[in-house]
Amino acid sequence: MQRLIGYAQPHRSLIGKAIACSILNKIFDLAPPVLIGMAVDVVVKQQDSLIAHLGVTDIFSQLVLLAFLSLIVWGLESVFQYTYQRLWRNLAQTIQHELRLDAYSHLQLLELAYFEDSSTGGLMSILSDDINQLERFLDIGANEILQIATSIITISAGFFIVAPNVAWITLIPIPFILWGSITFQGLLAPRYAEVREKVGLLNGQLANNLTGITTIKSFTAEDYEAKRIEAQSLGYQHSNQKAIAFSAAFVPLIRMLILFGFTGILLYGGKSAAAGELAVGTYSVLVFMTQRLLWPLTRLGNTLDQYQRAMASTTRVMNLLDTPIAMHSGDTPLPRSEVKGELVLNNVTFAYRNRPPVVENLCLHIPATKTIAIVGSTGSGKSTLVKLLLRLYEIQAGSITLDGIDIRQLKLKDLRHAIGLVSQDVFLFHGTVEENITYGTFDATTEEIVAAAKTAEAHEFIMQLPQGYDTIVGERGQKLSGGQQQRIAIARALLKDPPILILDEATSAVDNETEAAIQRSLEKITQNRTTIAIAHRLSTVRNADCIYVIEQGKLVEQGRHEELLEQQGIYAMLWRVQSGVK
Repeated sequence: MQRLIGYAQPHRSLIGKAIACSILNKIFDLAPPVLIGMAVDVVVKQQDSLIAHLGVTDIFSQLVLLAFLSLIVWGLESVFQYTYQRLWRNLAQTIQHELRLDAYSHLQLLELAYFEDSSTGGLMSILSDDINQLERFLDIGANEILQIATSIITISAGFFIVAPNVAWITLIPIPFILWGSITFQGLLAPRYAEVREKVGLLNGQLANNLTGITTIKSFTAEDYEAKRIEAQSLGYQHSNQKAIAFSAAFVPLIRMLILFGFTGILLYGGKSAAAGELAVGTYSVLVFMTQRLLWPLTRLGNTLDQYQRAMASTTRVMNLLDTPIAMHSGDTPLPRSEVKGELVLNNVTFAYRNRPPVVENLCLHIPATKTIAIVGSTGSGKSTLVKLLLRLYEIQAGSITLDGIDIRQLKLKDLRHAIGLVSQDVFLFHGTVEENITYGTFDATTEEIVAAAKTAEAHEFIMQLPQGYDTIVGERGQKLSGGQQQRIAIARALLKDPPILILDEATSAVDNETEAAIQRSLEKITQNRTTIAIAHRLSTVRNADCIYVIEQGKLVEQGRHEELLEQQGIYAMLWRVQSGVK
């Protein structure tokens, strides 16, 4: 809660105005019963009424005055209600906006391992649903608490002023109601924490299934997945039912306490009015006000329900914000224009969490402006090297240097600005072809975009799309073929014009004709830049300046294509298998 208050600090002025409008709205909301009591007083006492003592003796004039006061009271009540609703809702929107941006910004700084251990749907639940729960409480709950407090203070003070002898009867239930509210809050907290956890699991399963809908359909697993979703949904339903069982009991129990106070003022106050100890108008005001004082306390149940949901959600958001950032940027700048592109891996060792090393004591030298190929069997650690070079993971031993500087000392943005990546797992964002090509190079001109597309052999098929470069590619580029997606990814990397280009199985999803076209442009693509080509198809890297062969995370062979064939080692064996030579 203390952390949440910190988000409210910059908006103290707005909060102050919202609080003032809520209080004034409630004060004017409590005025009509007083006006009714004064009207009864006019009818019963006529020229001896309270208003008559103020100088207005004519009965009709007194009623006209009351009607005029009613107009003012209702008008001001409406004005302050409009104002407080607008202020509280704007405040709720502002705080949830700032909290969501902070949570998302922090999430982007976390290392890749965090995302591999977390559910995408669960994270979406925190960033969306949990923050929205907080917004709902700020939108309604905060005002409810203020108005209930205003009612208790205002009506209690009024009771003791006009009828101190009977006021205590109405106020007796209040301490018990407040005690019951606090007790319920304690009982609800762990139940709503479980609810938020269950909805996170459900969202995670839904996100996973929607992403893999093609696989589900191809394996006719719709019934199986429907049952899995049913199980997660039932878990969410049952956790909600346990919370509802407690929250639903609050209002009936509070109503019994309210009945005690209402019955007391009805009997004891009525007896005093009949005995002439209490004015009839005052008695009618007390009866009305008792209801106005005690009945709103039943809404404490809904307010506390919203509060506990909001606090459970806030806890999840704060836990995300408290997740430590394991990988910190270095302080050494390296502008892209000054990057030569020499990379050296010296005794590098890396293992994924709770797994044996993927790379062990690996030493590689990648000269500037040269084309280097890294090949090996599946699982040999080739793609892991890409993640290490981009510093998506931290190595456990050894060092990686760029132009003689340890990459851990470099500013992360400078390091990643210097490297262009075309991955085998292409990711295109929902948007146009042009937006995907310019991703990361947002200020590119149309001429630069077209030039990059032509180099990547993508321009021709783009122009055949319905809207050309303005064609929407769909989520994850699903409206395009795998080869088309890969060529757009290559164009995106080329538009960035990085000093270092990494092609991680960059032609794995293209047909032979397209691969040949891309190979023809490789000479232009790799000119004056360091190129690292990670490949399974050896035919795509046979012209590399040097080929490194990696097996089980260790360097086993190196040399040019012809030299490796002469060695009759692992590379030669792979070449024979792929070329069909026995």
